[in-house]
Amino acid sequence: MDEYHSSDTNALGFCLLPSELIQSILFSLALPEILRMKLVNKFLSYLISDQDFIRQCNLRSRSATWLFVYKKRWRRDAILHGFSDQSNRWFKICIEDLIKQVVFYPDEDIYLLTASGNIFLFASNSQKAVIAVNLVSKAVKKIPPCPLGPRGTSSWRRSGMKLVPESSDSGHFRFLFVELVGNSPVVFEYNSETEKWQCREAREGKWNFAGNDCMFLNAHNAPQESLVVAVGSEYIPPQILRPRFGNREQQASWVNVNDRRHVYGDGHVMIMRSRDQRRAKVLCSIEVWGISLRSGNWEYVSNVPSEIMEQIGKPYGVMIGCLEARNGRIRVVLMSNYEGSWDIIWLTYHQQSGVWNWVLLPDCKMKGANLAGITFSSGLSLT
Repeated sequence: MDEYHSSDTNALGFCLLPSELIQSILFSLALPEILRMKLVNKFLSYLISDQDFIRQCNLRSRSATWLFVYKKRWRRDAILHGFSDQSNRWFKICIEDLIKQVVFYPDEDIYLLTASGNIFLFASNSQKAVIAVNLVSKAVKKIPPCPLGPRGTSSWRRSGMKLVPESSDSGHFRFLFVELVGNSPVVFEYNSETEKWQCREAREGKWNFAGNDCMFLNAHNAPQESLVVAVGSEYIPPQILRPRFGNREQQASWVNVNDRRHVYGDGHVMIMRSRDQRRAKVLCSIEVWGISLRSGNWEYVSNVPSEIMEQIGKPYGVMIGCLEARNGRIRVVLMSNYEGSWDIIWLTYHQQSGVWNWVLLPDCKMKGANLAGITFSSGLSLT
């Protein structure tokens, strides 16, 4: 009882501060903290709902990049954790009650597919459905089945999908993914405003997109050759690219080495090389390649410096990763598990300066938990 009284007293004392000072304090918080402050009392809710505050807050928050990790524990609720490059700690985000609005089965197998802006997409394995969740408006809806029919969680590939929120703060979004249909890559696009799907078959042809005028969706990934679809304007058919690694001798060297792993995304590929160490592996090197706008083949971009590799090269049993390239920066995250303990590595490459940064992450307390999805996101806002 005393704890509740103390909490109420602190909240009341905080609200007695000048409004300008309160706003300054709120601006120093990450968006999930601001949303929680909105629930403290009517005064803070009114202050945070002010249009000038929203506009200034959105300018700050939209520049942040978030890493979201969705984890599950046996017979316990799943938790969405978020970490921003503008903060120094993880945030727990409650979505279980939101998803229960459309998922009625206990112990449902839910997987985080992707996120962008305020929109998060989850896949339900038993219902073979995709669920869209707006963390700010609390809106939840099932996306109608795509023309290919219901799909389970194993059918989705991160490098072959893209979530694009509308810039008008309407809450609408487009969801695109590419799939091989009869050996031909087809782009499927869902528009939340019309609630309809449309399909476009990708074509072979002369490369005629500018680098920042299109999205790259991977239809098939292989060491020898990838099949990537470039999606631009709705008036231009999606184009097929088949990037390769240099000459035939170089391709053979990539294929014959079994100590390499590849992670694809946004027209780039991260190549990780490991060495054996007893019953585990140790990460030795990381390279990033991108699709050349001149040749359409893979072109070397950069490798992680040795001084960073020495710090992140820890033993692991299994490892997964995700990659995004946006606004002149390439971000990669690697999640590895060794004897039940998870380790997360976040690296950022600034293409203009050629500098790598290692984003230090506090412990996410993943020990004993199952990973149910990981993704980068940006554009979180109060609207």
